[in-house]
Amino acid sequence: MGKGINYILIGMPGSGKSTIGVLLAKALAYEFIDTDLLIQQKEGKLLKEIIEEKGNEGFRLIEEEVNTGVSPKEAVIAPGGSAIYSSKAMEHFREIGKVIYLRLSYEATKERLGDLQERGVLLKDGQTLEDLYNERTPLYEQYAHIIIDTDGLEIGDALEKVLENL
Repeated sequence: MGKGINYILIGMPGSGKSTIGVLLAKALAYEFIDTDLLIQQKEGKLLKEIIEEKGNEGFRLIEEEVNTGVSPKEAVIAPGGSAIYSSKAMEHFREIGKVIYLRLSYEATKERLGDLQERGVLLKDGQTLEDLYNERTPLYEQYAHIIIDTDGLEIGDALEKVLENL
């Protein structure tokens, strides 16, 4: 584990980025940054309200701006699941730290996620969760320095697995 390095957790909504991220930050005595919260603070609105008002593209522009503007020292960063659509943001994350993909099977993802609209998940018209999963998975794999399978793991075990791989 290098000092001064950031860890960026990517993965589908429900993969545990925020939960594991907070615990990982505690374990390392690092700052924890949830970029969805930064977006909400910047806009003064909930994610789903921003998406309703600005549409998917408008939301993505705000997301990219926020993600590329994050440059902490010694932080665990959890960007939203759609961050991987911005190569600019992902290259930035790869430059400022190690990108860790928390991989969850489609079945487990579907089980964990309730109402996608409530969660502010970006879906195109007629797109299913399975379509989204299949579209995003290769991108998560492409940008990750480390891939960790979290299927069937309790949060504590998933955290242990992440720590072992740093």
